[in-house]
Amino acid sequence: MSGLPILYSFRRCPYAIRARLALLASGTACAIREVRLSAKPAEMIAVSPKATVPVLVLPDGRVLDQSLDIMRWALGRSDPAGWLDRVDEALIAANDGPFKHHLDRAKYPDRFDEDPTIHRDACVGLLRPLEDRLARASNLCGELQGLTDAAILPFVRQFAAIDRGWFDAQHVPRVRGWLDRFLVGPLFEAALTRFAPWKPDDPEIRFPAEADCVGVPIDG
Repeated sequence: MSGLPILYSFRRCPYAIRARLALLASGTACAIREVRLSAKPAEMIAVSPKATVPVLVLPDGRVLDQSLDIMRWALGRSDPAGWLDRVDEALIAANDGPFKHHLDRAKYPDRFDEDPTIHRDACVGLLRPLEDRLARASNLCGELQGLTDAAILPFVRQFAAIDRGWFDAQHVPRVRGWLDRFLVGPLFEAALTRFAPWKPDDPEIRFPAEADCVGVPIDG
């Protein structure tokens, strides 16, 4: 497996999920190292002192430790579905900024010592622009899914999972349908493949696990 990029990842992290989605969509294989967040490997911290996933170490030694940079690097190499044709930077910034801020406080109220209902309601308010977009097309930038959808969907998934019954009762039916299509699609299934936490003496594991999973279309 010599010569493949090395991806430090964590299965449930939305930042890592969107990086894996782009690697899959681009047909880019890598050696994956699943990280246990309570015991982050020294090898990852040595190449990226910020010590958060995802981290992609390229064969030439370059390190990409921002998920959007990994997405753009992978799709810049190969973009068979045209994800880079469907990018809305403002929507992604709203997700990564205000939405993520309120999501963290809705999901981890004890960590922030704040009322989660305030932040939960704020998240729903921030989903309204997505609901409006989805009233005009099947996805955020048109009928076909693209980088914007893949960048935002993992965070909406995390928010919905806090209390799926409550989420389903909110007046965002198009967002809910958009999310549910994603959750049953082959790309999401491939991106959520389980790997045991990596240890330095482990053999490298290829991601995707099977060569024929590479390039799975996002729309199934």
